[in-house]
Amino acid sequence: MGIFGRKTTDTPAATTAPAAVSPELAALTGEYTIDPSHSEIGFVARHAMVTNVKGYFKAFDGTLHLDGTDPSKSTATIDVKMESIETGSADRDGHLKSSDFFKIDEFPTMTFRSTKAEALGGDDYRITGDLSILGVTKPLSIDLEFNGSAKDPFGNERVGFEGKAEILRSEWGLTWNAALETGGVLVSDKIKLTFDISAIKNA
Repeated sequence: MGIFGRKTTDTPAATTAPAAVSPELAALTGEYTIDPSHSEIGFVARHAMVTNVKGYFKAFDGTLHLDGTDPSKSTATIDVKMESIETGSADRDGHLKSSDFFKIDEFPTMTFRSTKAEALGGDDYRITGDLSILGVTKPLSIDLEFNGSAKDPFGNERVGFEGKAEILRSEWGLTWNAALETGGVLVSDKIKLTFDISAIKNA
């Protein structure tokens, strides 16, 4: 059963009562801080039309507000330091930080601020919000799977989520590219985003 999931049965309207909320799910309600050391925000881009290049951001922070009785009241914020981009190639990382791409001297941070949360059924959820890159803000929807909750050996109450989304980078002004002799372009416009989030409940 998901963080906000609960089963109902069809009964006559006159006798229908509000579905009971599981105490375990209700207990998850609260404020959480994302744990960067056990989380990852990554991306995948098509390179030269034939392969994928994967990368991630090493430095970010964020918060969650989870409501175990009403998912629409849940919220999320994430701030990513663009200088922390890592793709396994120092030259490529430098290019991504340059004025051709992220212009990190002028725009050091990428941000996400949620505006809507909804339960899709089971352990699946969707959170929609405003993604800001290069000073451009556009809506982004992230599909999430709730991985559960647990108390770690240090007594921290944790929750975990995996998420994915897709964007067209050109919509945020990331338009640099190079044509290939065989046709096509060096870097895909479509970028896949991945999220593996562990968050600790605030005391």
